[in-house]
Amino acid sequence: MTKTVLMIHGMMGGAWCWDQYKPYFEARGYRCLTPVLRYHDMDPRGTPDPRLGQTGLLDYAADLEEEIRKLDFPPILVGHSMGGLLAQMLGARGLVRALVLLTPAPPSGINALKTSVLRCFDALLIRWRFWEQPFKVSYPKSVYAMSHRLPIDERKIIYRQLVYESGRAAFQIGFWLVDSARASSVDEAKVTCPVLVIGAAEDRITPAAVVRRVADKYKSVSTYHEFANCAHWVLSGPGWERIAGHVCDWLDQQG
Repeated sequence: MTKTVLMIHGMMGGAWCWDQYKPYFEARGYRCLTPVLRYHDMDPRGTPDPRLGQTGLLDYAADLEEEIRKLDFPPILVGHSMGGLLAQMLGARGLVRALVLLTPAPPSGINALKTSVLRCFDALLIRWRFWEQPFKVSYPKSVYAMSHRLPIDERKIIYRQLVYESGRAAFQIGFWLVDSARASSVDEAKVTCPVLVIGAAEDRITPAAVVRRVADKYKSVSTYHEFANCAHWVLSGPGWERIAGHVCDWLDQQG
């Protein structure tokens, strides 16, 4: 099936992140796959696998590439946040038909350590050797970073589903300059498929200024659109249908 969309969730997420987008895309004629990143298929109230803390971006990308290679046709990748960075990494491997990057984390070379970003992760950054440990942000931090534009009840629903994330992956995104693995590196010359980049004007964890630089990195093939009155969590809440509809319309235009 040529209209296959593989949706990649972000930090602390899971397949549930796409509960709104998946049926919306399916109604538009797409087949949607929602894989769960390594060690993220866990009880949000449980204890994380200790191996999670040292799992890196390249591990996540390897798992996703394995799933992609099982398909009959190159898929469309839709990635949110860290999932958007993983989508860029896979796009540079020539495995996909198109990329849709929703408030994506940036690859190496783009400084994302703005004041609001540091505030999102300040509790993590003061932990000794955080880059080797699983972590999860507090409820107030999750609201500040991702969901402050959502109704209070929905903020709580989202937080109850968040799981632990890899400290190494967070380190590789934020501190790419000292990452010996260069895990978040993406060669833009190898990204030749169409790319749609979505920014949110009130995003605090991937500020719109950073997301615009992501779009500029792929300027020969990219289209950028920024939504006002939206925060980082563009997957549900008021106005999510506008964003999903914009994505589907753009994909239709790509043929």
